Amino acid sequence: MARIIGVVNQKGGVGKTTTAINLAAFLAMYGKYILMVDVDPQANATAGIGVSVGDDHPNIYHCIVNDQNPSAMLKKTSIFGFDVLPASQSLAGATVELVSMEEREYRLKNVLSSLRMNYDYIIIDCPPSLGLLTINALTASEKLIIPVQCEYFALEGLSQLLKTVHLVKQGLNPDLQVMGVLLTMYDKRSQLNRHVLNEVHKNFPGKVFDTVISRTIDLAEAPSFGKAVLQFNPNSKAAAEYRRLAEEVMKLA
Repeated sequence: MARIIGVVNQKGGVGKTTTAINLAAFLAMYGKYILMVDVDPQANATAGIGVSVGDDHPNIYHCIVNDQNPSAMLKKTSIFGFDVLPASQSLAGATVELVSMEEREYRLKNVLSSLRMNYDYIIIDCPPSLGLLTINALTASEKLIIPVQCEYFALEGLSQLLKTVHLVKQGLNPDLQVMGVLLTMYDKRSQLNRHVLNEVHKNFPGKVFDTVISRTIDLAEAPSFGKAVLQFNPNSKAAAEYRRLAEEVMKLA
């Protein structure tokens, strides 16, 4: 039965989608069966791995709002064992429609329960907000990976997110745990980046991944070709870092 891992941070541009795609790709490389679930209305994870979905094509929105069967919506990627439950911009409307629904925080959990037996890992790419879609993802997840960009305001957003995680754990999902904080877009030449790295370790002892993701051109370019960095440049520094992250995740989950 799949372990469900949410990749979450309410701040945008921290490497959430990049992490979801590349972690999924390297876990698949290690022979695991992976489902990546895109619950971000921007649908960047869907497009970033080369899956195209029109607004009228059934996607995660139709599962969450209309109770449609998710199995019919799964899309295969060009990596063996790596499937996607895609999003499209129609998902933006789900936030409003969910408000009046019963059991609204559990809609995604119910959708994924029918798919868990088919995969080793389900990776959820969350939207950059703490709205109802993210709450659904937190309720459905067992473990969380929190990508944090090595920048000045990083810790501020992190404490707000952890408060939300605590509330979800108390009220909706007592099994939820933070697997780790993942430092992204790191440049070892930057004094500020090194300072943020030390601060995160100091504030979250034992909860920070050993792997640090550097700022590289390969990671920025790969999604525009609809590829994971494993396919785009398998010998790159970025590929080596995400391979190490996948190894850490397999040990922890």
